[in-house]
Amino acid sequence: MRHFDICVIGSGSGNSIIDERFADRQVAIIDAGVGPDKLFGGTCLNLGCIPTKMYVHPADLAASVQHARDLGIDLTLDGVHWRAVRDRIFGRIDPITEAGRQWRTTGMPNVTLLQGRAHFSGLRRLTVVAEDGSTEDITADQVVIAAGSRVRRPDVPGAEEVTLHSSDTVMRIDELPRRMVILGGGFVAAEFAHLFSAFGVEVTVVSRSGALLRREDEDVSRRFTQSLSERCTVRLKEHLESFEQLEDGRIRVNTVGPSGPASYDTDLVLTAIGRTRNGDTLATEATGLELAADGRIPVDKYQRTPVQGIWALGDVSSEHLLKHVANAEARTVQHNLLSPHHPVATDHRYVPHAVFGSPQVAAVGLTEQAARALGITYVSAVQQYGDVAYGWAMEDTGHFCKLLADPVTGHLLGAHIIGPEASILIQPVLQAMSFGLDVRAMARGQYWIHPALTEVLENALLALPLD
Repeated sequence: MRHFDICVIGSGSGNSIIDERFADRQVAIIDAGVGPDKLFGGTCLNLGCIPTKMYVHPADLAASVQHARDLGIDLTLDGVHWRAVRDRIFGRIDPITEAGRQWRTTGMPNVTLLQGRAHFSGLRRLTVVAEDGSTEDITADQVVIAAGSRVRRPDVPGAEEVTLHSSDTVMRIDELPRRMVILGGGFVAAEFAHLFSAFGVEVTVVSRSGALLRREDEDVSRRFTQSLSERCTVRLKEHLESFEQLEDGRIRVNTVGPSGPASYDTDLVLTAIGRTRNGDTLATEATGLELAADGRIPVDKYQRTPVQGIWALGDVSSEHLLKHVANAEARTVQHNLLSPHHPVATDHRYVPHAVFGSPQVAAVGLTEQAARALGITYVSAVQQYGDVAYGWAMEDTGHFCKLLADPVTGHLLGAHIIGPEASILIQPVLQAMSFGLDVRAMARGQYWIHPALTEVLENALLALPLD
């Protein structure tokens, strides 16, 4: 049985822990791969953040035609060359994936890459099951669990008899469908609805919730739902009942909603109903480590599990299924492995996120409904894009920045932006919250470039009615 100083389970953010500073330690990286092709490098690189955003940019261009006409510019969309877009994207990503795998195979003599699924068979003892069914048992002084999460599949009649796509597979299809149904109302559904509708697909979004992006601030969720409904068919408060394979190759999606049963015949079904953490695949009970009720592996602020010598990070243990959070947690684990007597903690106080749909959405901190539910005293202000100079230039009529602040201290409690470049505009707010900059100092303690779009944030700060 081989023994290692450190074993990392997963090749996403966990893979970034091991660098030249670990050259004096024997390291095993165990990787099961992601997606149907068992790709090295984790979800973000291969199936998530990066390829989706590489699709969103051309989708933004395709969707700009009507807005250009509103501004007096006559643009036309002559066609979408799906395979050219797809092959450009994965022609760049796939070589990076393979280079990463090769580097971990041969690049560092102290690192051993074991390809297969891992599960615990004892305290810091792991069994690795390769694709061909062969197994190997290893032990390690320190184990880092960075096993990520997986797409959740619908569990309804007919689900096993039809072809259902997810974010794992839909980006590599050969042809654009004429019609598609997207099941879900969160980040993934929002981004793919934008992408495919911009490329000319007739998209129907079916969500069991009463609004899309329901975890966002209620004003943002309401506005986003309205906006997407102008481009796609949006069906809310409908619960999935079953699937049927039709003789002509299409799929029938059966639901039930406020008006009773409904059905949608479509060429392609994309399921975007959430993700499941992979902790349940690891047999952690063999170490005495019990999963939390929501499937998370419990960790403290230093990313340590309750079992000595076992660490966890990313989707498998974090409340936030976000790549930038997993990266931050990986840096924490890296430092603490290198400097165990001077540990650092991960800062989870202000975790931002963004949805790269159309319109973009970005947020950090409390929503207004959360502040009310917690009984927190706050003031709020809303600034419309269309009321600042760059908003005039864009003829923007529906997007805004919403801020929440403590009326006494002037510290920001939350920020919610819906509109162009929201993912960039949110960053100054995050900086202010992280470093304790109050609203007054942020608004008047620096120059705001005129007439940049950042004035929408400046004016929202100035509009907050502080004591």
